[in-house]
Amino acid sequence: MPLLRLERITKRFGGLVALSEVSFSVERGSIVSLIGPNGAGKTTLFNCVTGVIRPEAGSIRFEEEESLMGLTPHQVAELGIARTFQNIRLFANMSVLENVLAGTYVRTKSGLLEALWPWGFAAHQEERWAIDRSMRLLEQLQLAPFADHLATALSYGQQRRLELARALASDPELLLLDEPAAGLTYQERQELMAFLNRLKGQGLTVLLIEHDMRVVMPISDWVVVLDDGATIAQGSPKAVQEDPRVIEAYLGAKPDGVRPHGV
Repeated sequence: MPLLRLERITKRFGGLVALSEVSFSVERGSIVSLIGPNGAGKTTLFNCVTGVIRPEAGSIRFEEEESLMGLTPHQVAELGIARTFQNIRLFANMSVLENVLAGTYVRTKSGLLEALWPWGFAAHQEERWAIDRSMRLLEQLQLAPFADHLATALSYGQQRRLELARALASDPELLLLDEPAAGLTYQERQELMAFLNRLKGQGLTVLLIEHDMRVVMPISDWVVVLDDGATIAQGSPKAVQEDPRVIEAYLGAKPDGVRPHGV
């Protein structure tokens, strides 16, 4: 069974149909990319999966038969789904380490009273685990030297990595990334691709929204293409590259049929 299965997802905002019967699956341990022009419905689909909004029709199932319909974002996170955002959403007045620690709290159970109790051994153990996990992630993403800095003191590329670290801190099975390469330099894109491949090698499943085909095509096992809220193609990167509907709707076919560089 796939890790995530979406069937005939439909979402309307008034008279606008943002998603129209979108169906696809995400196999466990794979990297699946969701592509399409601006306004195609990609982020809306992420919001449906993570409980931010609820579709009018269709079903979303995680881990075989676990339905995500009607769950809150917190409940979805507890099941093992984490995400980043198209526009960076860090806690500006918190340190780099504190931002990552925030991602671990979905996995801790001790409340305020346990933490304040002098003999609250379980709470202290959880706190130690959270700090250790957060620091390991900062080291993996080359952010450990900035652990005590404010998040806003980081460069744009470092803030992108910090948001990724915070998402991973919840120990997810499925990681949803919304345009993680946006605004990155060539070197930063290469490092991101290498890191995502390492995560895949560790068994993590990734669903990725990305406009940069130089990122999508080399790392994806499967590509789903949306246009005007509907699925117009899905398949291997090679099959999608050669699909005339994709070239016309998204990749920008030229009159002579020559595809843009890198496609």
